[in-house]
Amino acid sequence: MNSMLDLTELESTLPHEFQRKELLRLALTHRSAPLREGQEHNERLEFLGDSVLGLAMSDLLMRRFPEASEGDLSKIRASLVNARTLAVKAAILSLGQWLRLGGGEERSGGREKPSILASAYEAVLGAVYLDGGFAPAHRLVALHFVNDFEEKSRGILFDSKTRLQEVTQRVFRETPVYTVIESRGPEHEKIFISQISIAGKLYGRGEGLNKKSADQAAAFITLEMLADQEGASSAEEPKPATEP
Repeated sequence: MNSMLDLTELESTLPHEFQRKELLRLALTHRSAPLREGQEHNERLEFLGDSVLGLAMSDLLMRRFPEASEGDLSKIRASLVNARTLAVKAAILSLGQWLRLGGGEERSGGREKPSILASAYEAVLGAVYLDGGFAPAHRLVALHFVNDFEEKSRGILFDSKTRLQEVTQRVFRETPVYTVIESRGPEHEKIFISQISIAGKLYGRGEGLNKKSADQAAAFITLEMLADQEGASSAEEPKPATEP
C-alpha cells in the first residue's frame, strides 16, 4: 500500500474526511496481505459495506422511481449492485493502487482484479459508515450511482419476458424455455425459482412469489447475461453467441 500522503489524496475523492484514518487503511487491506498479530483484513468491513450499499441504493431508487413496483426496483438494483459495476466504481477511485496485497496477489495482478476491487469498494463504504454514519455513506453511493439510474432502468419498467422473446427470436431464431426448477416455503408464501434455456443452453435464473414473477426475473437476468456475453451496450441487440 502507498504512503499516508496517498491516502489523503484518496480521501479527497470521497465525500467524507475520516476522523479514524485507520478505518480507511483497514478497508484497503486485502486478506492476502501479511498481518501482524491483532491486525485485521477488510472482509468484515466488506460485509458491512454490502449492507450499507443495499440500504442506500434502495432508498435512492424508491425516491427516484416512486411509482415503480417492488419487483422492478429489485431488478434495477440488481443491475446496479454487482461485482462488475462495483469494480468500475472502484476503478474510478483508483482503489487498486492503494490496496495492501500479499506477494502472490501482487504478482498475479490483484490490483486490477474485478473481484478484489469490488470487495474493496464495499469495504471503503463500510469504513465511511463506521467513521461518519449513514449520511456520508449515502452521499458516496449517490455520487457514484445516481447517474446510472436512467440507463439501467430503461426497459426494466416494462415486460422483460416480452422483450426477451423478441431478442431470442431475432438473434437465435429460438423461443426461450421457462422451467420452474424449485419451489420452497409454505403454501401461502411459496417462492418459485424459474430457469431459462435457449437452444439447449442454460441462461438466467430468477425467483418470485409466483411463476409469472419468477419468469420475469429470469428474463431480466437473461437479457443482462446476453448483453455482457457479447459486450453490447444494451440487451436489445445482442449478437448470436459463438463457440470458443
